[in-house]
Amino acid sequence: MEEGSKELVKVSVYIPIPNSGGPLIQQGDLTIPNKPKGIILFAHGSGSGRNSPRNRLVADTLNRDGLATLLVDLLTPEEEGSDIILEKQRDRIPGFVLNKFNIKLLASRLVSITEWITRNSSTKGLLLGYFGASTGTAAALIATATDSVSNLVTAIVSRSGRPDLVERNDLKQIRIPTLFVVGGNDYSEVIDWNKKALRDIASEKKKIVIVANATHLFEEPGALEEVARLASGWFRCFFQIEDHKLS
Repeated sequence: MEEGSKELVKVSVYIPIPNSGGPLIQQGDLTIPNKPKGIILFAHGSGSGRNSPRNRLVADTLNRDGLATLLVDLLTPEEEGSDIILEKQRDRIPGFVLNKFNIKLLASRLVSITEWITRNSSTKGLLLGYFGASTGTAAALIATATDSVSNLVTAIVSRSGRPDLVERNDLKQIRIPTLFVVGGNDYSEVIDWNKKALRDIASEKKKIVIVANATHLFEEPGALEEVARLASGWFRCFFQIEDHKLS
């Protein structure tokens, strides 16, 4: 275990994932501030993982604002390697889906990690949020609509999400506060997908924020920092509401 300052503890964790061939062990990076207000589980997009510099920037902001974070690779190294080998062949195989685009697989991994959070001695009892990016947003939304998880997640934030990959019936099962953040210069389809999906989500607390002049990856100066600010505000707002209700 690696410890940071007295106010921030960073831990490498190894999370068992149920699998038909025996449990998989996924590595994650858990960061816990002093007296955390809650914990945010990151759902990475296709081809990304716990070392994503964009998600780490967001996570750093959340940590400074008193939120714990967990960044976990959703795919094994073998699954990622298989995708690299088969990427050029997928068009030749009808119905073939690369692991990184297998949303149901990614959602099932999120469910398992969520359940681990509720059992782990360092994180159980903390209010939980999902931060999704790209296809990870779809996985987070599907996981949230799962019976075993629906009462465990307090809020969701999405960056440049792909909610179009979620069936409408699943979207209608989501009743927790949901924030979609997209760039004003993102692909028009992405903006339309987010607007349409938000209409189907059943939550009374839902919002889309379009960040002016930002493109899909939010690489423009200050754009990603704005995403982090919006995410932190959303999570802390609804975590405090839950705390008030429980007090």
